[in-house]
Amino acid sequence: MTADELIKWVHLLAAAVWTGGLIALGVLVAALRRSGASRAQLQSAARAFGRLSWVAMAVAVITGVWQVDRLDYTWSDPALIRKVALVGLVIVTTLVHQRTARSSRPAVRGAIEVVILILSIAVFGAAVTL
Repeated sequence: MTADELIKWVHLLAAAVWTGGLIALGVLVAALRRSGASRAQLQSAARAFGRLSWVAMAVAVITGVWQVDRLDYTWSDPALIRKVALVGLVIVTTLVHQRTARSSRPAVRGAIEVVILILSIAVFGAAVTL
């Protein structure tokens, strides 16, 4: 395996951890709510995922930049611009969600989480066009 292949593999793994983790967390939170888990327990699960997910996002961004610089991508490629814009939207939306979650109603938190998931899946779609 070449260094470029390894970087691509790590990039895909990090993206899968972020997006797959969102799906898993959604299923976990729904199950915890049905079982009567307290708000503190739900917050604990979300915080644990948050630590892992932000590391995965950082790795995905770093390895993504590495790939653009090392491979035959150009920063002016419209497909790459779409992907980077979507990643930026995911990051900003997630930061806003984390900063406002304590004061938001559950329905608002849930709606924002769905938006984050849809944007994350859209990043995968944008990646396919590269």
